[in-house]
Amino acid sequence: MSQIYNEITPLTPYDCFTFFSRKKTEFDFPIHYHEEYELNFILNGKGVKRVIGDHSQEIDDVELVLVGSNLPHGWLTNNYKYTNGQEKITEITIQFHKDLFEENFLRRNQLYFLKNLLERSSKGILFSKETTLAVKKRIIDLTTKTGFDSVLELISILHDLSISKQMKLLSNATFAGEQITYNSRRIEKVFEYMRSSYNKDVSLTDVAKIAGMTEVSFSRFIKKRTGKTFVESLNDIRLGYAARKLIDSSETIAEIAFKCGFNNVPYFNRLFKKKKNITPKEFRENYSGTRTFI
Repeated sequence: MSQIYNEITPLTPYDCFTFFSRKKTEFDFPIHYHEEYELNFILNGKGVKRVIGDHSQEIDDVELVLVGSNLPHGWLTNNYKYTNGQEKITEITIQFHKDLFEENFLRRNQLYFLKNLLERSSKGILFSKETTLAVKKRIIDLTTKTGFDSVLELISILHDLSISKQMKLLSNATFAGEQITYNSRRIEKVFEYMRSSYNKDVSLTDVAKIAGMTEVSFSRFIKKRTGKTFVESLNDIRLGYAARKLIDSSETIAEIAFKCGFNNVPYFNRLFKKKKNITPKEFRENYSGTRTFI
């Protein structure tokens, strides 16, 4: 069983945000989580591995990621290797309180995009290289600002990120414990059923009946609403639960596969690798060797 650091950040209740600016040649802090939101900028980090929830990927030379509250995350040295004379990794980490923007404030029309950004960060958001380079100087300069001006600039950066293009959501919604709204009671009833029955046999006939539709009509309906087929949606839910079990339990991969509704272990392994670019064994190893502190 792997446990994840519950990091107690140095952000005090009396500050809006805090930041760390570092030059480094390795990443030695384990995968962790905390209540605060985190905006993490990395420069010259090609070869480093990023782990966000159940997603992992080797990064390029520059990246910017927004991590939501209590979402496990970390950066691992991986294939990065420092040699004398080259530029060291620059890492700027900005952490701000979960309640910095209260719900009533975010309901205002002008804050719609910011509200959406913070909600989506529950799965981790990777911003495009173009967006990252556009805000690079502002993030670096933010580390030199103080007082009210620094808060205004942080809000301005977050707003510009919220309206940027080509942002990518990283972690599985089920892994992150996110309840997705599709603005359709039929779809939400079906997903509620699939989440509660992911470890059982769930057929197209079952879910079509819950939606009050024929199988053919429902197949078209779910694809139009979610962009995924019924089978793809069910598999995503099952993979999210499987990823959590790989971290939270000492059960074998085969046991986890069967308990998450996969009756064929090789198929589970292939699907996991296809969806997450990593095998279940490698995924578990990302989280191994860590311990909890509070």
